[in-house]
Amino acid sequence: MSFTGTVKWFSAEKGFGFIARDAGRDVFVHYTGILGQGFRALSENDHVQFEITDSDRGPQAVQVRRVGSHGQE
Repeated sequence: MSFTGTVKWFSAEKGFGFIARDAGRDVFVHYTGILGQGFRALSENDHVQFEITDSDRGPQAVQVRRVGSHGQE
């Protein structure tokens, strides 16, 4: 199942942050869950689409990709 949201914050130095889902609770994101080649990071207020998996520490965003403000890439 795919979700959308906005990046609340992301630390490129630490490699993780949080996404505010459009509907539901905030979700943790690790840089390994971001799609792309090379250096993978997000910026505050990026609009993203993602899936959620259950990790040993709780829900985590995976298959994260940036999208336009209305779900367009």
